[in-house]
Amino acid sequence: MTHDRHPLQRPAPAASPATAPAVVGRYRWRVCALLFAATTLSYLDRQVLGVLAPFLQARLGWTDLDYGYIVSAFQIAYALGLVGTGALIDRFGTRIGYALAIGVWSLAAMAHALAGNVAAFIAARFALGLGEAGNFPAAIKTVAEWFPLRERALAAGIFNAGASVGAIAAPLLVPWITLHWGWRASFLLTGALSLVWVAHWLYSYRAPDRQPRLSAAERAYIEADSGPRHATKIPWLPLLRYRQTWAFLAGKFITDPVWWFYLFWLPKFLHSTYGLNLVALGPPLIAIFLCADAGSVAGGWAAGWMLHRGWSPARARKTAMLICALAVVPVILAAKASNLWVAVAVVGLATAAHQGWSANLFTLVSDMFPREAVASVVGIGGFGGAVSGALVSTAVGLVLELSHSYVPVFVLAGSAYVVALLVIHLLVPHLEPAVLATPAPPAPPLGEHL
Repeated sequence: MTHDRHPLQRPAPAASPATAPAVVGRYRWRVCALLFAATTLSYLDRQVLGVLAPFLQARLGWTDLDYGYIVSAFQIAYALGLVGTGALIDRFGTRIGYALAIGVWSLAAMAHALAGNVAAFIAARFALGLGEAGNFPAAIKTVAEWFPLRERALAAGIFNAGASVGAIAAPLLVPWITLHWGWRASFLLTGALSLVWVAHWLYSYRAPDRQPRLSAAERAYIEADSGPRHATKIPWLPLLRYRQTWAFLAGKFITDPVWWFYLFWLPKFLHSTYGLNLVALGPPLIAIFLCADAGSVAGGWAAGWMLHRGWSPARARKTAMLICALAVVPVILAAKASNLWVAVAVVGLATAAHQGWSANLFTLVSDMFPREAVASVVGIGGFGGAVSGALVSTAVGLVLELSHSYVPVFVLAGSAYVVALLVIHLLVPHLEPAVLATPAPPAPPLGEHL
């Protein structure tokens, strides 16, 4: 495959990609660590309910359909939040936009402690979804600002691994907190951690051109391979005119519901199929999401490895995504696995492949769009994935009420990625950058000056 260079894209620096980072400095990786921490906290906060679901279902009398509605409330709010969050972050900048998003979700996470019935949990989950909608648009935009093209998939893979770390931390922390202080304390304590992150972010973070700790050499290294640029901010709606937007949207719409299923329904699947209690859920969930961690970093590293060896971006990204798509297929067998650890093995492989897929799917946006549009495009795609996830969560609850079988769900999960990659390839066969029209220039970002 070939890849035509965008007319505004600068040529790669003459220095060797393998040696340049060691010479110019590594401050950008400190920023990546902050993104990793934020994503970890995001998934810790959203996964508390998943871990407690079997316990709360018995204690509060929820049905599977009730739980499906509670999960869907988060995803509907997440979708609605993504409609405007990406554009908001493009407008105000990542420093203020990210802080606002995490502040909202921290308070919403703690508000779960006040809930006592299905309606109250739906309200708390809705508020949590609105806040958490800001995480990935802000993180991907930050990666586009701080990393050259050749490092973006790896950076996205590293911060995206925080999703699995958060999902691992939840079954470690939540049962212990619940047994010692009650289930309400689990929501309060985990939500408070995110407020600590907000304080540190506001104190330490500045955009690259305003960060005094960033060396001139590292700034030049980032800018020399920064990809397409655009002179002005790009409105949200006109982005829907581009095939590149629809390719990312399709990838998220088809595959995001599978990840939502792993997050919110796996504890219930393991409880109902293998009889695991609150404490016994920990080891298998930890094993599954450790696999996801490894897959996130490996998926981003694989595409970068191919790029370093002269592969075109299209060939490198799509080869990595094809490997991930094929690795998911065995999860079809999970519902009929002969024992617990066979199920854990195939689901763990699938979560690893999903995270590797996701690292490369997110990177497609910064490959095809100027950084001024990245958060908006990620928001559009996230909206599609959240809408699809909400529909699927309700459908899973209905399927379980009627059939008491997870087989149809795992069959769809195993086939989704191959279908998604085919759609992406049909829309953008060469991952050609979008050539955006130039609108009237709006005001510059507000948040980075504060």
